[in-house]
Amino acid sequence: MAEDGLYGDPDLARFYDLENGWADDLDYCRDLARSCSSVLDLGCGTGLFAAKLAQQGPVEVVGVDPAKAMLDIAVGRPGGERVRWIEGDARELRLDRRFDLVVLTGHAFQVFLTDADRAAVLTTIACHLAPEGRFVFDSRNPRVQAWTKWTPDCSRRRLDHPEIGKVEAWNDVSHDPTTDVVAYGTYYKVEGGERVYASHSKIAFPSKMQIASLMGAAGLMVLEWLGDWSGRVFTPTSPEIIPVGRLKTGSFPELPNRLGNG
Repeated sequence: MAEDGLYGDPDLARFYDLENGWADDLDYCRDLARSCSSVLDLGCGTGLFAAKLAQQGPVEVVGVDPAKAMLDIAVGRPGGERVRWIEGDARELRLDRRFDLVVLTGHAFQVFLTDADRAAVLTTIACHLAPEGRFVFDSRNPRVQAWTKWTPDCSRRRLDHPEIGKVEAWNDVSHDPTTDVVAYGTYYKVEGGERVYASHSKIAFPSKMQIASLMGAAGLMVLEWLGDWSGRVFTPTSPEIIPVGRLKTGSFPELPNRLGNG
């Protein structure tokens, strides 16, 4: 997982919520959380979901992200004072406790570029699930080839930032077919300004079969495969791969604490 300025640079992190606001994924996860007393939000970003969840009900929420610039935004959100925020890596996190729900949204699973890294994240999920707990995460379906629309011509858009005004944004992209890793740039230019704020990212597009194999090895089982956040069942042409599941029967992994008191 390479460091990405879009998340770690405060100048870039302020643009994140413009394109990653509340959407169907967070509605779905909020519904899953309704009967939960504890929720772990891995890759919580600027904390939109975690803070809203903590604000709306009597639930313990922990938000984890490797980017301090994102967590600095999260802390200041309404409800943010009710969340335990941890700066940490989802591959190594060990909190020595378990949760009713573990979520990893916003395609954060795709920032892990190798099977070894993905296996580590799935093991983290398993190590933090209560015996009857649930997990959910999302990954774009590689068959749909969403990256083909991330060219400057196709992706150019205008956004309204609540503090700095109108912003022009666009992407560029390249795809390595041997690894299914996509490298893309994200660019923002404030209207009337000269500076272009740029970040460069890499994400992977593992197949459903790859994900399923890794989950089985981590001690996780899938209850349903969704193809989008409206709840439609996954098909080969679905835009998303969304497993919703729990620990395998009899699986209760216990691994040494490597990061627990952040």
